[in-house]
Amino acid sequence: MCFKVRSLRPCLVPTYHFISLVLHRGDTYNQIMSQAIAFDTHRFVKHLTESGFTEKQAETLAEEQVALLNTNLATKADIEAVKAEIEALRLETKADIEALRLETKADIALLKADLLKWMLGALIAQGGLIVALVKLL
Repeated sequence: MCFKVRSLRPCLVPTYHFISLVLHRGDTYNQIMSQAIAFDTHRFVKHLTESGFTEKQAETLAEEQVALLNTNLATKADIEAVKAEIEALRLETKADIEALRLETKADIALLKADLLKWMLGALIAQGGLIVALVKLL
């Protein structure tokens, strides 16, 4: 939920837009306000009109600025959610690496046994061949 001011016309009291304000059940006022970013539309419009913009142009720019800020800024809650997601992915990757390591160890053990079997067979065949050649000569 974002607070929006209906009129951006300059007034004596500064107008603030609270950008990217997300309300959750149980949030206190301080928690809510720490997630909000204040944008002084009155000051923004005032500076633009002093710089030569018409009031309508300045109001339109202020509205667009608020819209951009609402869609492009991440709140602390957004950042915490991304951190939690990264941590979950890190743990998942760590588990996958460990499973791959154990699978690789098992594969190496099987290959080692298979290699020993073939080497022993070749050694016996070589010994038999040597014995047969000695008997022939």
